[in-house]
Amino acid sequence: MEVLIVGGGPVGLSTAIELSRHGISTLLVEKHEGTSIFPKARLVTTRTMEIFRAWGIQEEVERAGMPREEFLAVGVGSSLTADDFVRSAAALRRDAPQSPTYMFLCSQDLLEVILRRLAESRPGTEVRYGAAMTGFRATPDGVEAVVSEASGETLVRCSYLVAADGSRSGIREELGIATEGPPPLGHMISIMFEADLGFLPPERRAALSFLTDPPCAVEAVDHRRRWMVQTGYEPEEGGSPDDFTEDVCLAAVRAAVGVPDLPVSILGVLPWLQQAKVAASFRSGRVFLAGDAAHVATPQGGFGMNCGIQDAHNLAWKLAAVLRGAAGPGLLDTYAPERRPVGARTVDESLHNAFITFQMMEGRLSMREAIEQQAGRRSSEGLVLGFHYDSAAVVPDGTPAPAPEDPYRTYVPTARPGHRAPHVWLSSPYGPVSTLDLLGPCFTLLATADAGWPAAASEASSRAGVPVTAVEVTTTDASTGPVPVPAAEGQASGPAEGRASGPFTSPTWAKEYGLEAGGAVLVRPDGHVGWRCPGGPASPDTLATALATILARTP
Repeated sequence: MEVLIVGGGPVGLSTAIELSRHGISTLLVEKHEGTSIFPKARLVTTRTMEIFRAWGIQEEVERAGMPREEFLAVGVGSSLTADDFVRSAAALRRDAPQSPTYMFLCSQDLLEVILRRLAESRPGTEVRYGAAMTGFRATPDGVEAVVSEASGETLVRCSYLVAADGSRSGIREELGIATEGPPPLGHMISIMFEADLGFLPPERRAALSFLTDPPCAVEAVDHRRRWMVQTGYEPEEGGSPDDFTEDVCLAAVRAAVGVPDLPVSILGVLPWLQQAKVAASFRSGRVFLAGDAAHVATPQGGFGMNCGIQDAHNLAWKLAAVLRGAAGPGLLDTYAPERRPVGARTVDESLHNAFITFQMMEGRLSMREAIEQQAGRRSSEGLVLGFHYDSAAVVPDGTPAPAPEDPYRTYVPTARPGHRAPHVWLSSPYGPVSTLDLLGPCFTLLATADAGWPAAASEASSRAGVPVTAVEVTTTDASTGPVPVPAAEGQASGPAEGRASGPFTSPTWAKEYGLEAGGAVLVRPDGHVGWRCPGGPASPDTLATALATILARTP
């Protein structure tokens, strides 16, 4: 077994899926008997939807989720039916210029089912629920772990261990890795319930509503009958989860809705801590932390699960390259320098969002001020698409990073090394295709046409011993008009057989990627630009050197 993954939530399952795409065998163990029955997370960011698109599950996630047009909104008020309730809906665009897809709402309990099904269908992937790792130790060439199941104990030997075992990570504690951040912000209770709230008019329906009488939040779990109330308790005042009897939960739900005799069924109660913390280290030897084991964000903003899936996407190709001998072990040293700054920034931004909520709950903001600030923070494309990496796995080209006035909200597309390769619609025989649809689990060279880059990529690939897919894009005359953007219903949903053969054309692609005639960019397997050559001529030597640098190998 090459990689053992501990934790069967979205991050662990995503790690298994992505490693399988790179041909790596994995065993995933999860102590619970099945996927989550609680909708702990719901927001799927644009970047995560792009990854799901590459995995071929974008449409399945959308079918399982909630209608964006109706529920991608936030509300504040005394209760859902109070006169002071105010709602702000997102301004939705199906042809958003920054991505071929967009953020979506899909509760974690439904998402995990989709991810589990995909993981279990992947070659070389074994998924065991009801299996707990009860001990592990480092060996000279890997890790030995004890996995306990109802049938007994098994000794598992692997090359690497990925800890995706959540915010209370036993693996992190066993390794002695400290966490940094403020004390817990609150002791919380989530009450999942079933009720018919169809009597609420559209202007009172929202994905998330912050209420003040009593202080709580109401979340839509689906767009039919499942909902959740989040409230808190004070241990210092003698409060505990045991206080939340069925009668107390029923009263809390009815007060939040504002209907004293509302028919309600309580489906479950989950205690949790609202925290904002980051692990001091994301790695110890052959053990890597991912997701909540590495960083815990507050729920405000919906960033936690998504940031963890980006961890998996970053780590998987690096593990695969080292395991296959294509990269030096130094490539794994870039995981923490790349992901920890992103995790820390994400946690900080979630904390900022939480403070807005606290101010509202304490009466320091009016309902109108609260909704304006909450709505203003809902747009976070600068955070979820604009993050970039500075590490030894990126070859800098000396250009400065974009500096938008509001880096949280504003995403500035750029193909500067370290940044996510920008989305640009291209014309092809198959209809409009996104540049992101041309990227696969190997390196991709996106190049201007007729400069000799495919031959250079073939030679450099042979020298480096790693596959490189070369795709030429012809820059058409701007007078031919823009590339038509697909309608929502007919939009291509990810890479498809034959698309990489082209031909591809775009009047703007080279400019948007910062290229002149003969230029090219090398995109890493995680979709981030590793190297950029602004102009020709094509050079296999230069490209081979860039690959060797990224892969921590001697040219």
